[in-house]
Amino acid sequence: MKQPHILIIDDEENLRHMLSVMLRKQGYHADTAAGGEEALAKLSGHAYDYILCDIRMPEMDGREFLRQAVSSGVTAPIVMMTAYGAVDTAVACMQEGAYDFISKPFKRDEIVIVLKKAEERERLKEENRTLRAEVAGKSSFYGLVGRNPSMLAIYDQIQRVADLKTTVLIQGESGTGKELVARAVHKSGCRSAKPFVAVNCGALPETLLEGELFGHNKGAFTGASSDKPGLFEQADGGTLFLDEVGEMPLALQVKLLRVLQEGEVRRIGATTSSLVDVRVVSATARDLQAEVASGRFREDLYFRLNVFLLQIPPLRERIDDLPLLVRLLVRDCAARIGRETAPKVEPEALRRLMAYPWPGNVRELENVIERALVLCDGDQLAEHCLLDGIAGESEIKVCPGENLSIKQAERNMEIELIRKALERTGGNRTHAAKMLEISHRALLYKLKEYALD
Repeated sequence: MKQPHILIIDDEENLRHMLSVMLRKQGYHADTAAGGEEALAKLSGHAYDYILCDIRMPEMDGREFLRQAVSSGVTAPIVMMTAYGAVDTAVACMQEGAYDFISKPFKRDEIVIVLKKAEERERLKEENRTLRAEVAGKSSFYGLVGRNPSMLAIYDQIQRVADLKTTVLIQGESGTGKELVARAVHKSGCRSAKPFVAVNCGALPETLLEGELFGHNKGAFTGASSDKPGLFEQADGGTLFLDEVGEMPLALQVKLLRVLQEGEVRRIGATTSSLVDVRVVSATARDLQAEVASGRFREDLYFRLNVFLLQIPPLRERIDDLPLLVRLLVRDCAARIGRETAPKVEPEALRRLMAYPWPGNVRELENVIERALVLCDGDQLAEHCLLDGIAGESEIKVCPGENLSIKQAERNMEIELIRKALERTGGNRTHAAKMLEISHRALLYKLKEYALD
């Protein structure tokens, strides 16, 4: 087996020597550099498998080294070493391409554990490239369905982050499929063979949620008749999905932050902590920045969770995906309720469905289809069966003899939504863009396109 080659970058000679000796004993071939410029010079003439780099160094600091290394095409996993209290800088380095970071002072075993994880990731990346090539260009991706450019962008972002330990925050309206996205992140990455564990932070009271997340020891409280591992321990090596993380009580937010920073979890009633290797993916329908501003969510935890953001578009913004979703949901719902065959949807019904704004997103669409399957017989899903299940169906502005162009219907709906958003915000385009969940630049483009400016 090839001996892995590692480059250690630190301005402290004693630390360089200690790390090089330790890693050579672990089977690594170790080189050292006293600063970023020396390290870049060595990288120009040698390909390293792994890089350990201190953040705070004179002349060229670790963050600038990282930027130049990444821009020059270095693909080796880069682990940043940072002093305690500089976690924000380390998180920023991960956003710029670092694989992981560890805080000083650290235990010797921590370095080895991080490198072994990186080694496992590199081994599995090749296997995942083959799987990814198979799904490229298709209309589905690990359970997600859609060909709209916004969904293709989501697929690409998932592929970029799937093999990393980077924490992922998924934001989107209720019913957009945030858990499906979390599962896609897990299944498409190198942790796919390990557990995917999900918990709804808003569904349990604080005392029960703490026990679920961290576990407890026997005798920790009345009724604790045996040891119970928490969800962090159950997800070791895999992914922990924290749904509705914005609902988490402040007291538990402190404990979650500690686990994310230290990689250690302590059961209720325990006196020692244990290391866990868990990739955390969280999701929320809330505006966490507003929650931070109001004091209901910790700012430091927000930045720790929001290292990589996936913004899921609402169904109304990718309405061209609705026919694909309808076919899939009709098939799946028919099988779930025991229908032998999946009926087809009448073209007129499909057209009416595409003119509806779907405030409940894909979840509402699924409920409408299942209700229609219960009510309708035969091999066709009649229009009245589908539309009767839509709350406020009168909002679908289609009348006999009206232009049947789907593109024109979408255009009219966009114009109406933009006008309403501008009215509600008193003409403030920045706030209107946030309300419409599009970028300010996109809103300006649409105002010009529709002659609304």
